Amino acid sequence: MLRLELTGIRKEYPGVCANDNVSLAVAPGEIHAVLGENGAGKSTLMKIIYGAVRPDAGSIRWNGELVGISSPEVARSLGIAMVFQHFSLFETLSVAENVWLGQRGSERLGELTARIQAASKSYGLELDPERPVHTLSVGERQRVEIVRALLMHPKLLILDEPTSVLTPQAVQKLFATLRELAETGCSILYISHKLDEIRQLCSRCTVLRGGRVTGVLDPRGETEQTLSRLMIGSEPPRLDRGAAEFGGAALVVAGLGVKPSAPFGTELANVSFTLHAGEILGVAGVSGNGQNELLEVLSGENPSASRGSIALFGTDITGRPPRARRQLGLHYVPEERLGRAAAPSLSLAENTLLTRHEPVGRAGFIDRARLSRLAERVIARFQVKAPSADAAAASLSGGNLQKFIVGREIDAKPKLLIAAQPTWGVDAGAAAQIRAQLLELKRAGSAVLVVSEDLEELWQICDSLVVMARGRLSPRVPIGAVTPTQIGEWMSGLWPSENAEAQVA
Repeated sequence: MLRLELTGIRKEYPGVCANDNVSLAVAPGEIHAVLGENGAGKSTLMKIIYGAVRPDAGSIRWNGELVGISSPEVARSLGIAMVFQHFSLFETLSVAENVWLGQRGSERLGELTARIQAASKSYGLELDPERPVHTLSVGERQRVEIVRALLMHPKLLILDEPTSVLTPQAVQKLFATLRELAETGCSILYISHKLDEIRQLCSRCTVLRGGRVTGVLDPRGETEQTLSRLMIGSEPPRLDRGAAEFGGAALVVAGLGVKPSAPFGTELANVSFTLHAGEILGVAGVSGNGQNELLEVLSGENPSASRGSIALFGTDITGRPPRARRQLGLHYVPEERLGRAAAPSLSLAENTLLTRHEPVGRAGFIDRARLSRLAERVIARFQVKAPSADAAAASLSGGNLQKFIVGREIDAKPKLLIAAQPTWGVDAGAAAQIRAQLLELKRAGSAVLVVSEDLEELWQICDSLVVMARGRLSPRVPIGAVTPTQIGEWMSGLWPSENAEAQVA
């Protein structure tokens, strides 16, 4: 008997059919992947299964019986748990309180706190149950979502891009946990754009393109190229990092030491590095080790850095607000799409104004026509799937919104671009496109700082790497002089001394 069977599912939104006659079958103990490019209808289908979205047509059978899943509460009562791509956490509550709200039964908060500590350690997804969610990085919030779902002991676990901001070590630990769950009979629906993960973890996959099923197959017998062709109709473009031809110093950080701006944050200690024009420098590390604090200081959100510790093209920018830094050529892509990089209820055109002020005249009036043209140019250049520049940011899929945000900043032709998790949640083709644009920026003479937990990404585009651990920065190493295994070890803070840097390089 099948655990879950969908037949003829259809869901339409104004101007788009997200799911068109979709059928899906999942057996008990099966790890089943759902593949597709951004906007293919994967997340909509998962929300239908979880009761967050009602289908317009079609049927759902659970353990052979016809059911109507009218809400997430009904889904949870059946034993369905879901980890969303866009997190569903209350920012003002603690980790334990967020997990507690999602649990069924009468377990006390104190008992649950102890269970969270034990489970997160066992799963390799370390969490502090007492921390407020608003103090967590994206990677840490991802851990909260995963642990919360696992603690429900579900019969069907839906994972929407669960590893997008996890380190390789955490990914392997999660995979081991998922295999153990599957052995107990738990079914798993797994969405990821990382095709190597699909081939490594899943025994069957359903491929969606344009809201329709284009194939059901065993990914273990396929190559990443054949899976990519099924998803997007072609293989992702190959990236050429090219020879490193550095110019003058663009960003110089010297002896930066900053107290965290929020409780439970990480203190930065003597952080120093130089980023040159025409260079891409990658910052690797486990979430919560000071990356957020570094980004806040560099972007101008936290102005508490001591004078002389941050220089942009020879100008001391400590104490200068974000807009003044943009005027000097610094643009920034935050890791949080909704709420930081984009206002959900505003249109794409209106969101363009958050960092692009070309359509604003001297008297403060907005040239609406010019604003629309600017947004439409970004949409076209980065192949964002959106009805128009008037579409609300929240109406786009996560990957398409990410393409728009990154495109908005790259289109500004920055002299220095700081990008946090630039390809989080985007499909293989879109990720290759974004990375190619970052390389193009570099070739045009811009400096690029990429903070990412995706080591494959860093290896593809970076000239050099540093690792951040416990608020400290490792020595810089050329990308060809170190292995992913070594970088994984450095993430725990175990790296050679500064004097040994030359030997490592």
